[in-house]
Amino acid sequence: MVYGYIRVSTAHQNLENQQLEIEKFARQNGIIIDKWIEEKISGTKRPETRKLGKELMMQSKEGDLIICTEISRFGRSLIMIMNVLQYFLERNIKVWTIKDNYRLGDDIQSKVLAFAFGLSAEIERQLISERTKQGLQRARLDGKHIGRRAGRKSDSYKLSPYDDYIKQQIIIGRSKRSLAAELGVSWITLNKHLARIFFK
Repeated sequence: MVYGYIRVSTAHQNLENQQLEIEKFARQNGIIIDKWIEEKISGTKRPETRKLGKELMMQSKEGDLIICTEISRFGRSLIMIMNVLQYFLERNIKVWTIKDNYRLGDDIQSKVLAFAFGLSAEIERQLISERTKQGLQRARLDGKHIGRRAGRKSDSYKLSPYDDYIKQQIIIGRSKRSLAAELGVSWITLNKHLARIFFK
């Protein structure tokens, strides 16, 4: 299966230029686009809230090819793009871009890149975790109350502040045990929380 992925940031922008560019590239290389994934949404939005995550990442399988005009179509931040590319490469899904001429596939170079993407994303997650811990520590030193007030019924759970991050990691294929270890909870606690946020 060959996918053409096109995205613009706002409803006022036109998808046609990207589609024409991909169609021209496909003709020149004897490729037929089997399915188009089109969306008008900001690249700052998490993949799981976009067709990128809900359709392209969920539907594509080993051996499939994804063509887009440039790698920035996958996201606005470096870590988001790395996570998306790591997801595809670990599943042997090829990603080709036209303007920046990436040809990521099942070759050794792509496997090295997948490892590098995963390592970079893991380092960034650790840095985020460390910044969060430092922020909580500063708040405690400043005398700010952390957690719910005594006698007040909880309207959230321990992992609630990390809902968006948890969803992102699950959608890109992160293992639950690895994620639970990072968040400092048991696999069972994470699994229960996943049931709350995905089926509430």
